[in-house]
Amino acid sequence: MMKDFFTKKKKYATVPSAKARQDVPEGIVRKCPKCKKIMYVKELQKHLFVCQSCGYHYPISAQVRAEMLFDQNSYVEFDRNMVSLNPLQFPNYLNKLESDRKKTGLNEAVWTGKGMIEGYETAVAIMDKGFRMGSMGSVVGEKLTRLVEYADQNGLPVIIFSASGGARMQEGVLSLMQMAKTSAALKTFSKNGGLYISIMTHPTTGGVSASFASLGDYNFAEPGALIGFAGRRIIEQTIGEKLPEDFQTAEFLLKHGQLDQVIPRSELRNVLSRILSIHAAGGVEG
Repeated sequence: MMKDFFTKKKKYATVPSAKARQDVPEGIVRKCPKCKKIMYVKELQKHLFVCQSCGYHYPISAQVRAEMLFDQNSYVEFDRNMVSLNPLQFPNYLNKLESDRKKTGLNEAVWTGKGMIEGYETAVAIMDKGFRMGSMGSVVGEKLTRLVEYADQNGLPVIIFSASGGARMQEGVLSLMQMAKTSAALKTFSKNGGLYISIMTHPTTGGVSASFASLGDYNFAEPGALIGFAGRRIIEQTIGEKLPEDFQTAEFLLKHGQLDQVIPRSELRNVLSRILSIHAAGGVEG
């Protein structure tokens, strides 16, 4: 039955190296980091920020993803005014947070809220790597936990889009505590019969990949997404071996049984709506 949810697997570009990334004027044209094709931004927007030449999926902001995901004018944001403090008095931390607020329009690295997907009300979290590289601090963990608890109380499914460099070092052990906190909330949600869909985007790493991002009833990823805990170089130095070129890509994880499917952005909304419809009908496909 699982196969009926999905289209056939396609080959997509892997994550580009830092050397391959070249900036071009925003708002006019962009050069694909993988195949180097130059495209108008309007054309990219039309195709959900996916290169039509090689399939490279550009990272997108939380707001852009929300607009792609939800039915028009159907979503509301939760806990927008919740902001991080500086519990460890880490130098310049508050200034960096303020800079990222201005850059992204978010007060933290995750957007949480609810909305309709093809008419199905859903609780959703969308991480934004533009804010402190999507790192998980105490506010990110609190917002995710509140979202899951809200969904539990109101009988809603949960979808979380992960995009993170891991736990936020400026908050020390408080950030690491969020791994257990979010995982515990999801465990309670699952025991009460809740549906949780995890979607890993580029990148999903560190403490996020080792906690809530890997706990879905369905674990999906976008093509080419980097997914893993420790960095490639650290692992190679630790085990004394050269790793495969596609190591820690979504496609590698799918091949080794750690994902249910790699889903192109253009197909994701349809897949989600079908899963939501089946679960709303009590697991019986109509």
